[in-house]
Amino acid sequence: MILPFMVDLEGKVAVVTGGSGVIGSVIARALASCGAQVAIIARNEEKINQVVTDITEEGGNAIGLSVDVLSKNELSKARNEIAERFGPCDILINGAGGNHPDATTDQEFYSVESSVENTSFFDLERGAISTVFDLNYLGTILPSQVFAKDMINREGTTIINISSMNSYRPLTKIPAYSGAKAAISNLTQWLAVYFSKVGVRVNAIAPGFFLTNQNENLLINEEGSYNERAEKIISQTPMERFGEPEELIGTLLWLVNQQASGFVNGIIVPIDGGFSAYSGV
Repeated sequence: MILPFMVDLEGKVAVVTGGSGVIGSVIARALASCGAQVAIIARNEEKINQVVTDITEEGGNAIGLSVDVLSKNELSKARNEIAERFGPCDILINGAGGNHPDATTDQEFYSVESSVENTSFFDLERGAISTVFDLNYLGTILPSQVFAKDMINREGTTIINISSMNSYRPLTKIPAYSGAKAAISNLTQWLAVYFSKVGVRVNAIAPGFFLTNQNENLLINEEGSYNERAEKIISQTPMERFGEPEELIGTLLWLVNQQASGFVNGIIVPIDGGFSAYSGV
């Protein structure tokens, strides 16, 4: 893996939840390339094993664990296994998250006529909304509760959450996901203050628009072309393209390196091609 620059993570143990996804896997590989021992936590064993294989073939050291991030019991067992294999956690990347189709409206704007045949705000399922909030918000809180215990009063420990552009301005169609990501940004600031006296820095990365398995159905037509929503996103992104997962790595490495960002705490860094800076006119 080609990195924008190197930082020394030798002797560090990194835990990446959602580490088998498009963004999580790139993060895991980057940390391993810098010398960290990486534990990948996700659900799909086949995808987990592929990321572990990729890291191993690149000369890194990684293990993969199939864990439900909403189960504190499973997370605690994973913590014990990781500690036995690698040692206590130094770096926690909270990357688990996602949306649910039943928490998504079909139309950007409500009209009585269109609501007859389409899913409107009034049709969003309570269970789906809860699922989205649980996966994103609780899926950040619970791993932090479990793994941050190992970080207290140890030099260079840090938590990095994955927020989103949705946390700045809610996107149409996805109210639950937007709200959950806003909650993660708020939690990032809260945790940064809470842990400030015991040496644990907490920051977040807020990716703009990157094509992932989770959003393809909202952005890509069946034949593979960009749909109207994708074209609208690109038109509102001054750099006029979607981001590449590798473009998150420079910010990630800066935030995990104590020497580079030791006084950086409680921030949410947008990586969005200028989307958040552009008014549209």
